[in-house]
Amino acid sequence: MKDLQSKFEPVSLVALCQCAGNSRSLFEPRVPGGQWGNGALGNARWRGARLKDVLDAAGVLPGTIQVGLRGLDVPPLEKTPRFEKSLQIDHARDGEVMIAYEMNGEPLPMLNGFPIRLVVPGWYSTYWVKALSSIRALDQPLKTFWMDKAYRIPDNADANEVPQHLSAVTVPINRMPVHSILVRPEPNEQLRVGQSYDLTGVANDGGDGIRRAEVSQDGGQTWSDTTLGTDLGKYSWRRWQASWTPPAKGSYRLMVRATNGAGETQPVTQWNRSGYQRDVIEHLDVVVQ
Repeated sequence: MKDLQSKFEPVSLVALCQCAGNSRSLFEPRVPGGQWGNGALGNARWRGARLKDVLDAAGVLPGTIQVGLRGLDVPPLEKTPRFEKSLQIDHARDGEVMIAYEMNGEPLPMLNGFPIRLVVPGWYSTYWVKALSSIRALDQPLKTFWMDKAYRIPDNADANEVPQHLSAVTVPINRMPVHSILVRPEPNEQLRVGQSYDLTGVANDGGDGIRRAEVSQDGGQTWSDTTLGTDLGKYSWRRWQASWTPPAKGSYRLMVRATNGAGETQPVTQWNRSGYQRDVIEHLDVVVQ
């Protein structure tokens, strides 16, 4: 870690780290795996050395097509494949992929990858290898369980398929799509008729930045713009806020959708067998008293 700090120019950025299975429990029909709700994600300021600079200093040979990335952790059972991921060499050398040694101005906590970890901004955290210990230059694609079988999604724009017709072609999960969630109100929170309430949440994407977030109080029949919070960078989540005064007692379906800088927005429906990359328009049913 000291070598990284002394030999390479430090860089920093704010980036969202998000589990591939974030929001899995919201898929219907339900799928196996850790039943995350809207958790398994966090935003932080990372500081470290560019992976590009480290590779250039090492002298990567011509013919290298990927880098293999491995951490200090080892499998609990002999038959369990060792965790290793890979990035295409052009991605690894894009100047944004980072070997981080600080998180929010402090040394990396143990649970967040001490002493160093990979930060792959805009991509799911399965590539953010913790306790990074090995970087291998590869002249052939990495063939491991974690690339060839695990963490894979249907090969289409929305990672979408249906249980009766599973996609025949899958690819490793990669860049985060546009997504937004409601933070407040919380489930089962009581709202009062005629009282102003601040709807709040966050939105993110894979690196084009959030341009717009809209909310609906009538199940998607009408939409209105929210106020976006401070832009912390294209890889950070973006907070949004909208004031709402319920006009009458009863049930309401609140919804939020985001649009990024490339004009991409969120689908209405989505499902896949692994419960990965949920980017569907989220909703929350509330009762106003």
